[in-house]
Amino acid sequence: MGNPFQPLSKKDFDYGAAQHLLNRAGFGGTPAQVRALVELGLDGGVDYLVDFQGQRVADEGIDFKSDILRAQTPEEQEALRRARIEKDSETIARLERERQQRQTEDRAQIAAMKRWWLARMIESGRPLQEKLTLFWHGHFATGYRTIENSWHMLMQNGMLRSRCAGSFADLARGIVSDPAMLKYLDNDENRKVSPNENLARELLELFMLGEGNGYTERDIKEGARALTGRTFKGNEYFFDKAQHDGGGKQIMHRSGNFNGDELVSILLEQPACSRFIAFKLYRFFVNDAPGLTRDGAETIERMAKALRDGRYELRPALRALFRSQHFYALENRLAIVKSPSQLMVQTVRSLGTPVRSVDRLVEAGDLMGQELFQPPSVKGWPGGRSWINTATMFTRQNTAVYLVSGRTTRGPATGAPEPFDAMHLVEHLRTTTGTLDPGECVRSLASFALGGDPGHERITELEDYLGSIGATINNERVQALLCLISAMPEYQLC
Repeated sequence: MGNPFQPLSKKDFDYGAAQHLLNRAGFGGTPAQVRALVELGLDGGVDYLVDFQGQRVADEGIDFKSDILRAQTPEEQEALRRARIEKDSETIARLERERQQRQTEDRAQIAAMKRWWLARMIESGRPLQEKLTLFWHGHFATGYRTIENSWHMLMQNGMLRSRCAGSFADLARGIVSDPAMLKYLDNDENRKVSPNENLARELLELFMLGEGNGYTERDIKEGARALTGRTFKGNEYFFDKAQHDGGGKQIMHRSGNFNGDELVSILLEQPACSRFIAFKLYRFFVNDAPGLTRDGAETIERMAKALRDGRYELRPALRALFRSQHFYALENRLAIVKSPSQLMVQTVRSLGTPVRSVDRLVEAGDLMGQELFQPPSVKGWPGGRSWINTATMFTRQNTAVYLVSGRTTRGPATGAPEPFDAMHLVEHLRTTTGTLDPGECVRSLASFALGGDPGHERITELEDYLGSIGATINNERVQALLCLISAMPEYQLC
């Protein structure tokens, strides 16, 4: 057996391979962008995506408040204390109304943050950065409805983005100091007299080693002791030394007076850690089908070794993965079910459709099962085939049609939909005499929109449909073809 982690031959980095890379290491691109990536070649194309620091950043657009849910001032605390002593119901009611008003404002702010992040995925010149931020958000899963603090969710989002392709060790240490995670898993209540095991358990089971991978219940209990005292004040991490258990602990066959950062270091030393992170990255970027092929298992082992050898630096391991033969193997093309975010953002970025309404797209994402800032549990989004069911398929197809045509089951939002010139998808096929061959346009559109060979049956269906509406290629007919293509089961894959 050869080494599937070996680089793809540079001559094999063709249009299909470049489109596959753009879809997986980002959210797709237009035909012109795919051709530009082909010109860069395998190494240049991978470097362009992975070394994203020099690329355009989406307009930050952050105009969010950090103090909506601020702690009460000493004066407010005193006023409430006196009101309770004096049974001043009017003052108590006023303070309660103010609290509820702040909560309402915070819920409005998290809704605005959802719109901001989805727009950022669409607009960013650093697609891999946003895709990795989405990956780590599902890996280190926290949800707003438990935390109820939009600013803490935004701080975590920023931390994940800033470290997404750097060191996994830094990510893990960041997450055990993150106010949103500390609140979500109750570590703000983890005290030496009554250790709370939630964060320690998920750190071992879901974040670093994987469920059942070489640890015991005692390791979890001792890990909880190491994490005692890690809490937050306001918007900042705070180590409460008085609540930290500084006694001796035994974790993963190591003995010492360990703290939270040292716990993370011990877990990083375990072979299971690099394998688990390599496996999660593989499922996200290469193939999310149940089970692993022999080449898939070999690729994960080699990626895990690259992580260990590189002291958990993610960028070199990702660069090697995106250059590897296995990444481009036919069995790994169209082998991942698009997440709702991928489906929407890729449709806009690849086809060049208008965004239409970010509000509607956020709503559609929720209906399809991917509410930003609210994974369903600490396990994150299951992904893969779980994205697809009878309810979500209806929304997935309608959302793609909405982006292409502006039409929804409820009709256009107001007036005529924003126009979409889809002809750019076929202009490169125009002959020197200015004509477009309908059959060639059908084959090119289907191959591009589906990200691979659509097969003879699909081409025949599209040609028959084009014949039924008029074979001349114009904008209206290209849009009609795209609506039909987006309803095909293959469109759900990337």
